[in-house]
Amino acid sequence: MARSSLPMLTAGEGGLNRYLDEIRKFPMLEPQEEYMLAKRYAEHEDPKAAHKLVTSHLRLVAKIAMGYRGYGLPIGEVISEGNVGLMQAVKKFEPDRGFRLATYAMWWIKASIQEYILRSWSLVKMGTTANQKRLFFNLRRLKGKIQAIDEGDLKPEQVAEIATKLNVSEEEVISMNRRLGGDASLNAPIKAAEGDSGQWQDWLVDDHDSQEEVLIEQDELEQRRSLLANALKVLNDREKRIFQARRLREDPVTLEELSAEFDISRERVRQIEVRAFEKVQDAVRQAALDQAKALRVVENA
Repeated sequence: MARSSLPMLTAGEGGLNRYLDEIRKFPMLEPQEEYMLAKRYAEHEDPKAAHKLVTSHLRLVAKIAMGYRGYGLPIGEVISEGNVGLMQAVKKFEPDRGFRLATYAMWWIKASIQEYILRSWSLVKMGTTANQKRLFFNLRRLKGKIQAIDEGDLKPEQVAEIATKLNVSEEEVISMNRRLGGDASLNAPIKAAEGDSGQWQDWLVDDHDSQEEVLIEQDELEQRRSLLANALKVLNDREKRIFQARRLREDPVTLEELSAEFDISRERVRQIEVRAFEKVQDAVRQAALDQAKALRVVENA
């Protein structure tokens, strides 16, 4: 499907607002309708089916793209790159796997946008490590959570906290924070060279959860529940009872109670709990890896 068949996104705040108004006109798809359209495209490469699948998810792209508005790049280009990822997702989507298109497309959209940002930022090269990329895309969010909003260097304890959460060195946190220090804030004026006016905050959209976002959250919750339910199958009855009693309840059963229930020592209960947790972790990790392989972004797949 060609990008030219999508609504046009012109420069400037007015152009963005017009685009957002236009894409809201495309209706959401019911699960069965989405499935039939996806099957039709997968089996017959029907361009009309692809167009309907893409246009019904343009709001999802815009919502995700707005999350990257703080990187000083024209938001129109960010949305356009996200639309490219969406179109790739439609081409690769396999409806019989049981996923909704929004869940699958989300990874393609984010990957496309992030690749564009990394290409555009001279400070971050494509050769950086996965940890550095994660630091690049999460530093602002973590600074906001720990209220590290002052300009300049972070406090030592803030550096240590961010480094621990993102599994990077403290030196990398300090370096990345200084690199991003010159980035435009939401109150910064948009450069005239970009053909736009106003401030970055003028481009904010409604913060209420969209239908697409709610759908994604529901799908992810169902997937997590499914992964856990399948992982519990690797446990025997005693392991499952102890694991559920100790790890899955809001008010965990005490070691003493389980010790009396199974007529074993408290230490033995603790050992079974730890072993059961490790087995569940391994099972969930393997299931997640298998799932990731099915959804991996592979251009020449």
